[in-house]
Amino acid sequence: MPEIRFQIQWPDGNQEICYSPSLVVKNYFTPDTSYPLTDFVERSRTALTTASDRVQAKYGMPCGLALGQLRQIEATASRFAELPEPAVTVLQFLE
Repeated sequence: MPEIRFQIQWPDGNQEICYSPSLVVKNYFTPDTSYPLTDFVERSRTALTTASDRVQAKYGMPCGLALGQLRQIEATASRFAELPEPAVTVLQFLE
C-alpha cells in the first residue's frame, strides 16, 4: 500500500508530521488549509480508520501505526479544546 505523511500545524504553532498507511487522507485534507479543531479531529478519525481498515482487508490485521497516529492526534487536540476557535492547518503532503 502506498503510505503518506502529512505535515500539520497546531493552534500553538507547533508542527508535526503525521503518518497514514494509505493515500485516503488526500480525500479528507487539502494542503494549505486550516480546519476547525473538531473538524480536523473528525476528518483524521475517518481518514485514519479507513486507512487502517484497508490494511486489515489486505493483510488481515488493522494498522497499529494509523491507529496510534489517531490516538496522538486526539491527545494533542484535547490540549486546545478550551481555546476560542482553535484551528489546525494541514501544510502539505509528504510523499
